[in-house]
Amino acid sequence: MTDSKEILEKAKNIKLLACDVDGVLTRGEIIILNAGEEVKIWNVKDGMGYNLLSRMSYKVKTAWITGRKSVQVEDRASEMKIDHLVQNCANKKQAIETIAQKEELDLSQIAYIGDDVIDISALKSVGLSSCPADACAVVKEAAGLISSFNGGDGVVREMIDFIIKASGEWQKILEGF
Repeated sequence: MTDSKEILEKAKNIKLLACDVDGVLTRGEIIILNAGEEVKIWNVKDGMGYNLLSRMSYKVKTAWITGRKSVQVEDRASEMKIDHLVQNCANKKQAIETIAQKEELDLSQIAYIGDDVIDISALKSVGLSSCPADACAVVKEAAGLISSFNGGDGVVREMIDFIIKASGEWQKILEGF
């Protein structure tokens, strides 16, 4: 991540953090058991990040937007208290716009993290965009920030920490532990 004035100003303005699931919150690997059950591996650092985000003095909404459908994603989103879950989504920009309208937000108030070509239109439409270090080259060109982490290794936590630090609330939140 970078701390240029322009990027920090964008981060201060964020009221919604949205991201893809496979390849961002997970490494992008999908294990399908013989019974058809899907297994994903989640990074606990991202989970703690969502906990930290909920401690801010103002509410930053959250959204997961994924091209697939999974009961495990639904369960994890519920556990993490994600405000908006959109599955089976082929047009992520449209999903972002719909959520923005519901939340009465300008697209400049939204951060989005994506890793593959299906995420490019969403990345280009928001105020602050990021991708994992192992994202496709064309996605890296579209993203405003490139994480120092690969997908599933704390990409979301890094963005959450960045947003909280930009807001000036990092120290106050840490004092709560």
